[in-house]
Amino acid sequence: MTEEHFRAMQVEEVAPGKYDQIIVERTLDSLPENPVLIAVSHSSLNYKDALSAFGNRAVTREYPHTPGIDAVGQVVRDDSGSFTAGQQVLVTGYDLGMNTSGGLAERIAVPAKWVAPLPEGLTPREAMVLGTAGLTAALCVEKLLESGACPEDGEVLVTGATGGVGSIAVALLAKLGFRVAAVTGKLESAEFLTSLGAWKVLDRETLAPFADKAIAKPLWAWAVDTVGGETLFNVVKSLAYGGGVAACGMASGAQFQANVFPFILRGISLLGVDSVELPLDKKTAVWDKLAGDWYIGEQLQKIAEDIALEQAPEFLARLHRGHGIGRYVVDMGR
Repeated sequence: MTEEHFRAMQVEEVAPGKYDQIIVERTLDSLPENPVLIAVSHSSLNYKDALSAFGNRAVTREYPHTPGIDAVGQVVRDDSGSFTAGQQVLVTGYDLGMNTSGGLAERIAVPAKWVAPLPEGLTPREAMVLGTAGLTAALCVEKLLESGACPEDGEVLVTGATGGVGSIAVALLAKLGFRVAAVTGKLESAEFLTSLGAWKVLDRETLAPFADKAIAKPLWAWAVDTVGGETLFNVVKSLAYGGGVAACGMASGAQFQANVFPFILRGISLLGVDSVELPLDKKTAVWDKLAGDWYIGEQLQKIAEDIALEQAPEFLARLHRGHGIGRYVVDMGR
C-alpha cells in the first residue's frame, strides 16, 4: 500500500435501510479538502459511531461514509501553518465522523480549528481510551464542581455506568473523593464498576418506582445522567435539596414527562453538557486536566479493550445493540 492509499472502515447502503460495514482501501484524494492531514494511530468507538454505522440519518446524511468521532495521530502536513509535520495531535467531536470522513481510517483531513495538540502526560492510546466519552465525563464532573458539589454532600449517582461516559465518570468522581452509586442494567458487571471506584452498584430498576411520583425521597446529592428519557427525570425527582444532575445522553429517549416540583421545592439544577461543539480552547483545558490532576491511568487500563480496524464492524454492532462495556480503542497498527 502506498502513502497515497490507506485503510478505512466504510459504511455502504446496500439496500433501502440496510447498511454494511466493510474495510476498504481509499486514496488521499477521497478525503475532504481540509488543511490538516493526520496519520491516525488510534481511534475509539462511540455510540454515535454505531448510529452512523447503521444508517441513522440524524447523525450521517450521506453514504458511503467512514464514521469515527475520535482520532489521535501525527500531522502529515498542515497547509494552515498551525501545526508541524510529525506533531502528535487529537481530534474529538465537531463534524468528524458525522458528515466528515472520520477516525475509523488511517488518514483524516480536518480544519485546523478542530485539532488540539496531544497533552503531555497522555499517550495516544490513553487519549483514545478517554476520547469523546472521557471528555464528556470530565465536563459533567466539572459542571457538578462548578455548582458546588463536594464529597461531604453525600452520594453521587451515575446512570449508564458501564458505558463509556458512565465508566469514566465513575472513575473520575472516585478519584476526586466522591462516593459513587453506579446504576446499570448489567449487574453482572458490578465487579468492573467497583474496580473503578464505585461505592455501590444498583440495578437500573431502582429508579423505576419513581416514575409515577411527582417527587421522590431524596437519595443522592448529585448525579451524572448518560441515559436521558424518563431515567433522567426519575433522577431529578430523587436528588437532595440544592443538588443537580449533569445530563449528557439520550440513549433512553430525548423526552420525559416533567413537573416543576423538584426544581421549585428542592432547588434542583438540570445541567446540560455538550462536548461536540465546545470551543477548542475549552476542550484543550479539559484535556490538560485529564492529563494532569484528573489523570486516571490505572483505571484507564481496566476500562478499555484494544481492537484492530477489521474488528470495528463487529464491536459497533455490539454497541448498537446496547451490549458495550467500557471503551473500545481501535489500534491502526494491530
